[in-house]
Amino acid sequence: MSPRSQKEPMNFHTMSQKDVPQGRNGKHKQIVTKVLADLDQLKEGVALKVPLAELAEGKERVRAALNRATRKGGRNVATATDANYLYVWNQTQ
Repeated sequence: MSPRSQKEPMNFHTMSQKDVPQGRNGKHKQIVTKVLADLDQLKEGVALKVPLAELAEGKERVRAALNRATRKGGRNVATATDANYLYVWNQTQ
């Protein structure tokens, strides 16, 4: 019997390919989705005030995730922070 014909034990579990989750849902998807939905409803000259306490991963990582999402969507959004809040608003052209 050749070495190739001998089955070696699998290193990982298997599953049906149709059951594999599609798409990437990062850690920040939920908060970024909420922020984007609220930005869609904002009037000009108004900013969202997101408590930093709600950002489990920290403001820097959420800001980066928000930046990626807005660039991907072709949106022009600005942010600022202080000790307690992340402020987000739509920038006018």
